Order: sequence, then structure tokens, then C-alpha cells
Amino acid sequence: MNKLSLSDIDPAGRRIFMRVDFNVPMKDGAITDDARIQAALPSIRYVLEKGGRLILASHLGRPKGKPSSKYSLKPVARRLAELLGRPVEFAPDCVGRAVEKMVQALGGGEVVLLENLRFHPEEEANDAGFAKQLAAVADVYVDDAFGAAHRAHASTAGVTAFLKPAVAGFLMQKEIEALSRALTGAERPYVAIVGGAKVSDKIELIENFLNLADHILIGGAMAYTFLLAKGVSAGRSLVETDKVELAKGLLAQSAQKGILIELPVDHLVAASMDSMVPRIVRVDQTPPDQMGLDIGPETIRIYQQIIMRARTVVWNGPMGVFENPKFAQGTFAIAHAIAASTAFSIVGGGDSAAAVAQAGVESQVSHVSTGGGAALEFLSGRKLPGIEALTDKKEGR
Repeated sequence: MNKLSLSDIDPAGRRIFMRVDFNVPMKDGAITDDARIQAALPSIRYVLEKGGRLILASHLGRPKGKPSSKYSLKPVARRLAELLGRPVEFAPDCVGRAVEKMVQALGGGEVVLLENLRFHPEEEANDAGFAKQLAAVADVYVDDAFGAAHRAHASTAGVTAFLKPAVAGFLMQKEIEALSRALTGAERPYVAIVGGAKVSDKIELIENFLNLADHILIGGAMAYTFLLAKGVSAGRSLVETDKVELAKGLLAQSAQKGILIELPVDHLVAASMDSMVPRIVRVDQTPPDQMGLDIGPETIRIYQQIIMRARTVVWNGPMGVFENPKFAQGTFAIAHAIAASTAFSIVGGGDSAAAVAQAGVESQVSHVSTGGGAALEFLSGRKLPGIEALTDKKEGR
């Protein structure tokens, strides 16, 4: 990684502004999954143990630029204090005189969590004046919020114009280093697995994999757009008719480059997503009143064999409507196959990360990304504003 990281600075006595991703799921004011808080703990503990004066900042949900008790980070402060075993001060806002006073009062090894950044519309607008206010209370900027790295917001990009050095936290560093392995110098055979509903959401990802992978395994509803591009109609299965020509182009590119795009040969079909009586049919024998909702056993077998021969596997997107247990078998089978392989494996956040967690194999995957949209954009070859804004190693400390 060519960016400065947290281990390149001495936090002792310095005011450290750390952007974290505490955008945790909540229900009735209670946190239902604290994984994102847990993921930030190594960076937080490092700063506190080194005697840094820590200012934590995050967004939560989409409060539309105004304060809302529903989106307050106060429950997060309580949970963080429990995890750290030490007090966590909670600021009533993220900028202003009250925040300045709380930061001034911080001693070495003490921490304050600011209120939701998105209570101010200037955050998402990347307003320079707001970014300058955030920067004014600190000496060093640390970004440990990979999940927000694809957003050019005041706290992820704008702030670095006023606060240097800007360094990667340990979680951000881990994400950059792991995902970079998928883009440069990956061991072969290289298998990319792409699922989800829409081809349009994954165009750049597939195009990038055509320059990297040996096999691309397609699942989810997007497979039906590719199948129609090959002349195979699959009943009432979801198809993006306006993307069929694009799918034809991607198939042509893969043929020219010698990259194998694998499509389902069988699937589970039903009259609707709520159906309790799915059946298995060959893709080209789908009844006209049925829709495909998961890959079938023969497709699973083919995909498993390809995965087992791989040295690098990257997965982004489920194989079916896995929220419904009736249509989750394909997604979970892929999760177990990746876990059982000897390949360096990356699961690109979002639904895929949820699937490996539900399958109980998260610890057997080399890297499970904490950022859905950010991982997708990184693997698509895009430059992420939150990473680009960090200080290059050559710029010094």
C-alpha cells in the first residue's frame, strides 16, 4: 500500500480525528449487529493505548441532513464503551463550540464519539467550510471507514485538504491490501463469481474481470439477461431487456480473450418469490409461467468444481433470492465451496458477506470486505475518493 497508515504515526498526546463506519443496523433504538463497531476496534485501541486523544466520527442511516433521534449515534457510544471497557464521551453534535470544548478536555487515552455527521447536509455535499470545521479540532486524520470510501463527502475526502497527515486505519489498510491482490499479481487459475439482480449494477465489474480472471461464474437474476443474449428464454425470469445487447458484447469480449463465462444450466423455479413449492428444471425448459429464483444442483456441481481448482476466488453477489430459505441453497453452496477451497478468497461485502456469515464459514474466507458499494467500485477498477485523499508515503509524515 502506497498510503501512510496508522502505524506510521505516533498518536501520543495528539488529537486524532478518526472517520469510522458505525452505520450499524438498529431496531427500536437497539443495535442488532455490532460487526462494524468490532471491525474498528484495532485502530481505536491502538490510538488509545498509545496515549492519543481520539475523536471518532461516523454517519448512521440517511437522516436527510437534519437531526433525528432515530439516527443518533448515542446507542453506539454505549456499545463502544462496553467493548472497550472504558468510558466513551458522546458529543451532542459533530461541529461547534460544544464539540471544541469536549475535545479540549480530552486527556491522553480518552475518546469522544461525535454525533451523526449526516445531521448536516454539508457532509454529503462535501462542503469545504464544514470540512474545515471538522479538521479544526484535530492534529491528524485517520480514515478507517472503508465502507464509505467510495463517497466524496466532507469527512472522507474534503477534510484532508485541511488536516494532514491523512492516514489509513488498520481496517482500511487491510481492505486495500486484500482487494488489491484481486487486481494485481493474483495467482491463477483466477475465478470471479458475480451474482445479483441486475447486469447494469455490475457492468464495470464484469468488464474488469474480463482483464483479470480465467473463469467468470454468473448467478442471480442477471444470468437471465446473459442467457437471453444467447437465445435462451427462461419463462418469467427477470431480464433487463435493454441490457441484452450489452450482455452480447460482454460474451463476445470473453470469447475473444479466451475467458470462460459460465451460466446456469439448471435452476429452481416457482410462480413467484413467495412460493413454497419450487421445482428444479433445466434453464432451457423453463415453463412460461415460472421464474428462476436460484441456481440448480447441476450448476452448483459445475461451479464447485471450478472453484476447487482455483488459486484466487473473488465473489460479489448472491446466486438467488437467498433471503428466502427456499432459494438460498445455491448461494450457501458457493459460500461453502469457497471456504473449502485452498484459494486466496475475497468476498466483496453486501449480500455476499451476509451469506458467508449466515453459512457460518466467514472465518474460512481469506478476506470478507466490510464495504458493499466500496468493494464493488474498488474491484471494478475505480479510484475511491476516500483512499485517493490519503497521504502518499512519499509525501512523508
